[in-house]
Amino acid sequence: MDKHLPKKGAHPLRLGKARLDELVEEATVDCYGEAEQSSGLLTKLEDHLALPFETEVLGAKVTVERLDATERGEIVAICARGRGRQAVPLLDLPLPSPPPAGVEWVQAYRHWLRGG
Repeated sequence: MDKHLPKKGAHPLRLGKARLDELVEEATVDCYGEAEQSSGLLTKLEDHLALPFETEVLGAKVTVERLDATERGEIVAICARGRGRQAVPLLDLPLPSPPPAGVEWVQAYRHWLRGG
């Protein structure tokens, strides 16, 4: 059994602290400062998170089309509904069930933001 998989009955989005630390380390190993670390995590998210996917934001179904970074370095999900687009902080984005492939990188980013 893979030691990185959640235990049977565990919530699929809940990775252990050690695994989250490993993911953050992998994304930020050659990064100096928060801006570079955020960029490293964005790169991992873009490489691994299956896009697009659907979720709900404030009760409305939206499609997460892509990820971006704000001028402050915050990673946001660009959500579409019809012709409208809205940037939603990845920290606050509700994830669907089942989650998209690569969701562990969303969890790693959130873990990093909270200071591990």
